[in-house]
Amino acid sequence: MINEQIRDKEVRLIGENGEQLGIMSAREALKLAKEANLDLVKIAPTAKPPVCKIIDFGKYRYEAARREKEAKKKQKVTEVKEIRLSPNIDDNDLNTKANQARKFIAKGDKVKVTLRFRGREMAHTTSSKVILDQFYAKLEDVAVIEKSAKLEGRSMTMFLSEKR
Repeated sequence: MINEQIRDKEVRLIGENGEQLGIMSAREALKLAKEANLDLVKIAPTAKPPVCKIIDFGKYRYEAARREKEAKKKQKVTEVKEIRLSPNIDDNDLNTKANQARKFIAKGDKVKVTLRFRGREMAHTTSSKVILDQFYAKLEDVAVIEKSAKLEGRSMTMFLSEKR
């Protein structure tokens, strides 16, 4: 709330330089703010009495937006990249996929390794877990298993993330 929106009888006022000006009526506080060509802003509405501060509201909003933008810059968004394998994959293809997964993990992303079963391949799901184990063995130095291999419908999935 700013200026005329403040309807409290008494407020604790903080000056433009951060000094305590004491408890006074909201009208007096608004008059002091107008004399300084600034705004009266309620910063702690739940306090008894509410705390108001004399500041330039436009400048305050601008600085708050800048702080928020800076905080967003420092955030790291992790993506989940998917690598699909088939039960009859060759060693060279497995190495290529492992190298691709290594790049994703180096960037800080998580990797979802999916082994897709088509048609009669569903009969050999138990022997296909070996492929996921081989895949993990190639990435053991940089990755750790976040979620172990699990059969879900027609695919077996495993999640890998960066080793800390």
